[in-house]
Amino acid sequence: MGMIGLLAIEKKGEMSLRNHHKYARGYFLPPTKSMKWIEKDYLDHAPIWCSVDLRDGNQALVVPMTLEEKLAYFQLLLELGFKEIEVGFPAASETEFTFLRTLIEENLIPDDVTIQVLTQSREHIIRKTFESLRGVKKAIVHLYNSTSVAQREQVFKKSKEEIVEIAVTGAKMVAQFAEETPGNFQFQYSPESFTGTEVGFALEICNAVLDVWQPTFEHKVIINLPATVSMSMPHVYASQIEYMSDHLSYRENVIISVHPHNDRGTGVADAELAMLAGGDRIEGTLFGNGERTGNVDLITLALNLFSHGIDPGLHLENLPLIKKRCEALTQMSVSKRHPYAGELVFTAFSGSHQDAIAKGMQLRENRENSFWNVPYLVIDPKDIGREYEGDIIRINSQSGKGGIGYVLMQNYGLDLPAGMREALGYRVKGVSDQENKELMPTEIYEIFLKDYVNVSQPYEFLGYRFASTESYETIVKIRRGDRIEELEGQGNGRLDAISHALMQHLDVKYINLVYKEHALEVGSESKAVAYIGITSPDSGKSFWGCGIDVDIMTATIKALFSAVNQLKKA
Repeated sequence: MGMIGLLAIEKKGEMSLRNHHKYARGYFLPPTKSMKWIEKDYLDHAPIWCSVDLRDGNQALVVPMTLEEKLAYFQLLLELGFKEIEVGFPAASETEFTFLRTLIEENLIPDDVTIQVLTQSREHIIRKTFESLRGVKKAIVHLYNSTSVAQREQVFKKSKEEIVEIAVTGAKMVAQFAEETPGNFQFQYSPESFTGTEVGFALEICNAVLDVWQPTFEHKVIINLPATVSMSMPHVYASQIEYMSDHLSYRENVIISVHPHNDRGTGVADAELAMLAGGDRIEGTLFGNGERTGNVDLITLALNLFSHGIDPGLHLENLPLIKKRCEALTQMSVSKRHPYAGELVFTAFSGSHQDAIAKGMQLRENRENSFWNVPYLVIDPKDIGREYEGDIIRINSQSGKGGIGYVLMQNYGLDLPAGMREALGYRVKGVSDQENKELMPTEIYEIFLKDYVNVSQPYEFLGYRFASTESYETIVKIRRGDRIEELEGQGNGRLDAISHALMQHLDVKYINLVYKEHALEVGSESKAVAYIGITSPDSGKSFWGCGIDVDIMTATIKALFSAVNQLKKA
């Protein structure tokens, strides 16, 4: 859309960022300064993870999961190592109720896993919730009611005292039904819309609930402090969490849980700072699926910890498969730029980035037991099931010689000299630019084969022989057009003798011969590859050739012929 279109939209009325004056900061700072968290520069352990994919995540889907899909998703969460899983709001619908009953009656919940259910502070809902839990081994009953200024004034039209009474009444009913229902129950309370609540009032209502439940060391209570709507910068949320942590009653018997949403794009930052500030537990979803901009992404959080040398306690070793299964079950797509899981997050197209990565990877191969410190790669992609080939370095018109060389090395075992990488780089970038597309490794390899390997025009190498094993007098057999010729030459070594034969009889001149060889281990262990570069004394331009053969001397001669043919054609 051009400037005229943008101005036309602005003239329509109130749709304008110039209306910023109608927004005010809707959050509240703690009554006293709470900034001890800022003195910590890292986290040293993983939190208690609680997946809310089957509740928050499911209710955010365009088409909610079927019973079979929810069971499959529950199984996925078990495989990933989650020990606390919120399975839904069983009193809200028959589907939710049936799902929970299926888990219990078919004995699908492992002994070391605790399910969590959500309930409002209303008697018939709490009663239905405990009916759904009959026969469960362990469950967290999650009670909530809204506490924010906006909710109190606009939705419920109740005073602070009335809101506290709702929470306390609900807490008493939960305790009563828990006593009457067989099972092992843990209680959790959320002042829903915590971030829009005066912090002092949030503390008051949480302590009122704790006074009802009377937590002990053996029966701890979870106080969940959600960023139901993210309203502030992350450091403010951290200060709110720290104040609550410092002033909650029964603190040694309370687990502080945080539940950040991502309205401002800071869900991960909110969660990490909240953990620094006293948070013990995180509620979130895989890949951040959730209402509006989503919940905090547990996979990003876990792998952020992993990148700092901390065991996250989750099994994320095959992230591509995890992503595939989640996408199939939710019909939601994971962004190509999603941290860790995105298709392109480990990929470099930039030439300078590719060169740094290639050098870092090569250096790492020569060092044992070294810490991961490869430029531009925060973790080793292989640790989460990503492959170097086709993942890390991909080639387009922005790529450089280092990346192109790396692709050939990783995929085909070709270790090109620096000058040859540069020459090939210009050729490959030219093709990508002309065709306006990314080039696959096979396409790069085809360009290399066509332009540099065993080039046979205008001179085709047919064979060679030396006078004796001690002598460096040679005869090189070639085809020039329709004629087959034998060229004689001698020198200080075998390659030197052949080189003199070519310059003497083919009317070519070159200087600064560069030579490199190695075994070609990819594709066939029996082959050798040689590279030769020569420089025209007239133009100063370098020409490169490559030879591949089962015999190293033959490969070397083919490389020389390839370079000479390049020079001659030029």
